[in-house]
Amino acid sequence: MPITLKELADFCGARIEGGDPSAIIYSAAEITSAHQGQVTQLTNSRYTSYIKASTATACFIAEDFNVNVPENIALMRCTDPEISFIKAVELLHPGRIYARNIAPQAVLGLKVVLGDDVYIGPYAVLGEEVSIGDGTEIHAGAYIGNKVKIGKNCRIYPYAVIYDDVVVGDNVIIHSGAIIGADGFGYKFRQGAHVKVPQVGNVLIEDNVEIGANTCIDRGALGSTLIGSGSKIDNLVQIGHNNKVGKHVIMCGLTGVSGSCTIEDYAILAGSSGIADHVTVGQGAVVMARSGVAGDVKAGAQVFGSPAKDKKTAYKEQIALSKLPELLKRVKILEEKLRLQEKAD
Repeated sequence: MPITLKELADFCGARIEGGDPSAIIYSAAEITSAHQGQVTQLTNSRYTSYIKASTATACFIAEDFNVNVPENIALMRCTDPEISFIKAVELLHPGRIYARNIAPQAVLGLKVVLGDDVYIGPYAVLGEEVSIGDGTEIHAGAYIGNKVKIGKNCRIYPYAVIYDDVVVGDNVIIHSGAIIGADGFGYKFRQGAHVKVPQVGNVLIEDNVEIGANTCIDRGALGSTLIGSGSKIDNLVQIGHNNKVGKHVIMCGLTGVSGSCTIEDYAILAGSSGIADHVTVGQGAVVMARSGVAGDVKAGAQVFGSPAKDKKTAYKEQIALSKLPELLKRVKILEEKLRLQEKAD
């Protein structure tokens, strides 16, 4: 969507410094590759060298960020260049708009209730007594089970699966391959066999949640597995049954959370972290990448390692371990000297 530099600046709340306000902007690009007709951003001094050699037409930058740039580049001064750049990307690269209709190949069960301006793609399947809110999109091949309730302005991508009784709030995005509401992993070992524990709860997803591709969120055994409003879950994440995930939580790829855990508001679980069952991760806590958490994490704490412990302690241990080979050499030398001394005596 081509737009003049001035129009873009006005839309994003930026102040133009230098350049040509009538220049046409066609698209957005990273600072390492932006060229004429494109807008980029500079938010880190490590990338200053790229802007000095860039042929980009414009660059979003903070009000107090000082840098020398070529005459061809207009600086877009603003209070939050990252957010302004996001607005620019959304304007210049609008998402695909689907005609608000129901594809003839879609399968709808009995007593389905659809809001206004809903899109149901080809071969999507909706079970009985499903409720879909205004403006929601159910893309091709998605499966929506019986008695599922989905709110307004949601987007369910192709081949996502939502099992029976799941409740989804407004403005929720569920990406392809995600499975919401599968049985929790619950068994009792009796007489040499694993006896399945019935999983008859559901999953409750609040507003403004995004769930990545191939992520699995299990239903509660009896109650609900809860995902709090504003939380963002990456691809390939496993969330076990009866978990309570708070508001605005971040879960990065390959994270696994066992059953009956509580992840409080604003916590961050970095990539490949693992949480044992019945653990509480406190508000604002950070579990660093590839950490294994076996016990509760206090609010605001930062933990690392397996088993996870305070980040500073874990780093000191890592440094000490790195010195171990040299220490072993020194011990061997001392042992040899001691042996020779004993032999001389």
